Amino acid sequence: MPLRYGDIIFLLMVFVTLSGCRSKHEHILPVYKPVTESVYASGKIKSLDQYQVFASVSGIIKTIYVSEGDRVNAGTRLLSIVNNEQLLRRQNASLDARFSDIGANQNRLNDAARQVSLAEQKMLNDSALYFRQKNLWEQQVGSRVDLEQRQLNYEEAKTQLHSARTSYSELRRQVLFASSQSKKNLEIASTQASDFELTSKINGTVYALYKKKGEQVSPQTPLALIGATDSFLMEMEVDEDDIVRVLPGQQVLVTMESYKNQVFEARVSKIYPVMDEQSKTVTVEAIFVKPPARLYPNVSFEASIVISSKPRALLIPRNYLLNDSLVIKSGNDTVKVRTGLKNYQMVEITSGLGINDQLLKP
Repeated sequence: MPLRYGDIIFLLMVFVTLSGCRSKHEHILPVYKPVTESVYASGKIKSLDQYQVFASVSGIIKTIYVSEGDRVNAGTRLLSIVNNEQLLRRQNASLDARFSDIGANQNRLNDAARQVSLAEQKMLNDSALYFRQKNLWEQQVGSRVDLEQRQLNYEEAKTQLHSARTSYSELRRQVLFASSQSKKNLEIASTQASDFELTSKINGTVYALYKKKGEQVSPQTPLALIGATDSFLMEMEVDEDDIVRVLPGQQVLVTMESYKNQVFEARVSKIYPVMDEQSKTVTVEAIFVKPPARLYPNVSFEASIVISSKPRALLIPRNYLLNDSLVIKSGNDTVKVRTGLKNYQMVEITSGLGINDQLLKP
């Protein structure tokens, strides 16, 4: 006998009702499994000792000596910057240094020294004449006028000698000061000129060149990116809620889009001692235990920092837990439990439940 339309509707209603009742009575049992609690973080790969190259002066890029991908040593020239004003200052300092050099003023010093020598000879001669005239006067030979004239010449010679010596000392002091000052100015100008030629601070690789020949640059302009060739680290941001549980040496499990379906192990190597006020995160560094075959700076990654783990723990799904401390047993009894380790799906029950306790999903 064929079913009528009303019968079909009735059967469908019964089916839905039975299905709903069955779903309300779905239950699970706790299970013993390994559990790992971890902190999520994300970040980017950096080469070891990676840094951006900045010029300390303004100017125009004159020459670029390297290309991206080149390996360089500490001291290798990277690029040079030209600044006409600085070039003129250095040339002027060089001219001044040559003009003020002791060697260039040696004739003036020699002339002053000869004046001292002549003054000494004159003083000695006038001294001899004076004392000879004085002896004659004591023997009542000669006139008093001659004696006084000899004495006056002698005193004048001593004054001239003192003046010549003072002039020589002052000239020598001025020449030495001018020479030293001009050399310092030339040294400063040369040091500033060296700022116009940038060199690598480390042995590594040129990963990026941000500017081209002929472009204007300033001290705020990054010019290149340099880092270690084969050594890399991970720099990640950890939320302030989790950072207190992160410690140096903890295991880090890393995944990258560049290596799909692969997990790499690393270890926390450094925790920066300050939190970023805007992102509310703390920077953490980690080093690969065994790095991938090829890495590049700025490659992004996701990481799980393993806080703790147990090889065997009583677990239930996290969505069976109410308010982090309550579960519903099969008889609709609400029981308070104590929890332990947690991951994104499961939570450890340390007390309040047994392996045979059936739980209903809230």
